[in-house]
Amino acid sequence: MKKAVSKRRKMVKSVAIVVFAVVLAFGIFTAFAAYRMSLIPSMTFQEMLKYTTKDNKDAIITVGIIKGTSMSYTVYGENGTILPSKEYTYEIGSATKTFTCSLLCKAISEGRVELTDSIEKYISLPETESIYYPTFRKLVTHTSGYKGYYFNRQMISNFLHGQKNDFYGIGVETLKKQISKHIVKDKEYPFNYSNFGISVVGIALSNIYNKDYASVMNDFITSDLGLEHTKISDSSGDLKGYWNWKSDDGYIPAGAIKSTIGDMLKYVNLHMTKGIPYLALGHQEVVEINATKKQYEKMNIRMDAAGIGWMIDKQNNIIWHNGGTSNFNSYIAFDPKNQVSVVILSNLSPNYRIPVTVMGARLILDLQSKEIN
Repeated sequence: MKKAVSKRRKMVKSVAIVVFAVVLAFGIFTAFAAYRMSLIPSMTFQEMLKYTTKDNKDAIITVGIIKGTSMSYTVYGENGTILPSKEYTYEIGSATKTFTCSLLCKAISEGRVELTDSIEKYISLPETESIYYPTFRKLVTHTSGYKGYYFNRQMISNFLHGQKNDFYGIGVETLKKQISKHIVKDKEYPFNYSNFGISVVGIALSNIYNKDYASVMNDFITSDLGLEHTKISDSSGDLKGYWNWKSDDGYIPAGAIKSTIGDMLKYVNLHMTKGIPYLALGHQEVVEINATKKQYEKMNIRMDAAGIGWMIDKQNNIIWHNGGTSNFNSYIAFDPKNQVSVVILSNLSPNYRIPVTVMGARLILDLQSKEIN
């Protein structure tokens, strides 16, 4: 009996030592990570780029810049080395939302819809006096009360089958059922970034134009925006790790577009120069959100207000959005007053070292400074 007790004590002691070592190691790692993060605000754009691509042979980050009428891009590889100019195809992730909202701006300009309209006018939903459905205004500014997404059993299947896209196979009909299930109130909600909310906008636009979302968006991209190498992703391209999508997936409007640097520069330039007048509707402040987090504020990444699908940095006069999937992250931003813009497309995860949002924010501030001075 005494031997058994002694043995248990030794095991407990051993486990305690291991746990302490793990906690200590985690504490050291956390402190080290925090220290490295504290260095970021003092780093130059080139330093961030070199650190992020350090010893990574697969890294391909394309940086596009617009200054007035001048438009150029540079492709960077391992250790920040400049690679031959080539327009790679990247997933732009949530920057897709700006396309969805640009299409909404078109619909508004055509008199098909108003920003204050409730979605129940355009989506077949249960109609009762006790149910409130949000307006487009609340959806595009992420103030509808909807969560970022709602759990679905398909997500478990995706995980078990190694499907990187959590939203794969969650169809439009499923989202419509979730709209009816997750009821919000007719009140002002604080900013809460929502893939679900923008996807609902996409469902409504599909009904407004009487086509499935992928078809209406691809037509809009080619016919209205004049972009030749941008479309809803079909999982193909010259890089690795594209997400799979089904044609009727409900979350496509929130993050399924793939594009090239040339097209994205043209797209941002159309917004910045008001090349298509109705696009400017998206840049006007719709609601003040004051959603800038402390850790981002240190790096001059601000979310002071929301337009129609765009984030607005009122302090620095920057209109921007970003995006990320499993193997890609993107950042697009422009200053309409000084006519400077930045587009960064990366084939690295947004969780890998320094995301392009941080690099892009630094770069556009540098460009603004040069233009002003």
